[in-house]
Amino acid sequence: MALLGKEIRMRRLLNEKTGRLLAVAVDQAPARGIFDELMPIGRKISEIVEGGPDAMTMHKGIADMCFRQHAGKTALILKCSTFSPFQPNYDVQVAEVEEGIRLGADAVSMGCIVGGGDQPEQLRSLAVVAGRAAEHGIPMIAHIYPRGNQIPAEEKDHWKHVAYAVRTGAELGVDIVKTKYTGDPDTFAKVVASTPARVVVAGGETGTQVEDYFQMAKDVIEAGGAGITFGRFVWNTSNPTAIVQALKHVIHDNGSVNEAAEMYRELTAITPAMLP
Repeated sequence: MALLGKEIRMRRLLNEKTGRLLAVAVDQAPARGIFDELMPIGRKISEIVEGGPDAMTMHKGIADMCFRQHAGKTALILKCSTFSPFQPNYDVQVAEVEEGIRLGADAVSMGCIVGGGDQPEQLRSLAVVAGRAAEHGIPMIAHIYPRGNQIPAEEKDHWKHVAYAVRTGAELGVDIVKTKYTGDPDTFAKVVASTPARVVVAGGETGTQVEDYFQMAKDVIEAGGAGITFGRFVWNTSNPTAIVQALKHVIHDNGSVNEAAEMYRELTAITPAMLP
């Protein structure tokens, strides 16, 4: 029964046509503080859903209060952990797998930072939640990054550390691993090859133009990645709907960066493709 449930949820989570994932995360407030563009959060969620992402990641309270009207329109990923502005490299569990099931989530996710002194504790938390997810037949996603204090600053972007992070997630039973982009398709292809889990990337601070993010999404797909889970790049704009639609063109229609940028300009009726 659990295996069938997991297959059903995974098919709701991934795009039917491509098997890829275009997810948008709005779980940043507890981790990074309050953003003007995430207020009011209900309006922002509605604008993102209008673009048609495959899934959205959020915490349980926001899901319960703001996602009801969007039930069935896009998959829900329940975030089960968070770091904070005061402990930026420590993720603590804040939700149980069973809460995700009660909320109707199609997957649960956990953050995990490797390379630091508290890596053992964070790995243990991830492994426990992954085991519970498997028991209940719900896909497990890990946001796992090599940014611990025991990795030299000049090595934090090295592909081998990223590969270690994603492989560790797979070793603990994670189905989809979200991590940082290594900066070029060749090294990211090595990251993808290091793990049997699906690999998606976070947006982060990739650039100042929409083309920078569209190019990263294109490179990730061409390197064998399974898609993207972007946050700030999508919601920290005046038109999240247009951003999502342009990203869909790259990820699910194999569109070019120029085509996506032109689509974004047409949808927003602006000339320069600069982020606000």
